[in-house]
Amino acid sequence: MDLQDFSQQGEGQEEDKVVAWNFFQQAYESQMKGHLDEALRLYKSSIEVFPTAEAYTFLGWTYSFRGELNEAIEECHRAIRTDPNFGNPYNDIGAYLIELDHLDEAIPWLEQATKAKRYESPAFPHMNLGRIYERKGDWDRAIDFYKEAVTLNPKYAPAKQAMMRLITFMN
Repeated sequence: MDLQDFSQQGEGQEEDKVVAWNFFQQAYESQMKGHLDEALRLYKSSIEVFPTAEAYTFLGWTYSFRGELNEAIEECHRAIRTDPNFGNPYNDIGAYLIELDHLDEAIPWLEQATKAKRYESPAFPHMNLGRIYERKGDWDRAIDFYKEAVTLNPKYAPAKQAMMRLITFMN
C-alpha cells in the first residue's frame, strides 16, 4: 500500500493525508514490532487527522493481536462505512467470526470480500471460506474454495497445503 491507495477516499487537505499516512506507517511498524499500545495510539492519530478504511482496518487488526475481537470487528465496520469497496475489512470480520466460532455468521462477510472492487489479496476470503466448510464437514466445497484461492494466488502455500491435505484424506 502507498499514499495513493491510502488517500483514495474522501476529500481532504493534501497535508492532512500525508500526516495521516506518516502516522499510519509508524503504527504499522510499531505493530510489527509487537508494540501494540503504541500502534493503537498511532492508528487513532492517523484516523483523527484523515480517516481511511485502511487505518480503521489495521486498527482492528491490532485489536485482534490483543485478542479483542469484538473491538476489531467494530473497527472493520467503521472501515466499511468509510469505503465499502475495500475488501480487507470484510475478510477480517469473517476471520474474526471464525475465531469466535460463528461460522455461519462469517460466510456472508467472506462472500462480500470475494466481490470487493478494491482488494489486493482476494485469495484470503476463499481460503477462509474453505476453512469454514472444512470445519463443517463439507470437504468438497472446502476443496473448491481452496482451489480458487490457489488459482488467485498460485504461491499461497496455506491454501495449497489445505487443499492437498483434504484431497489426500478423502482418497
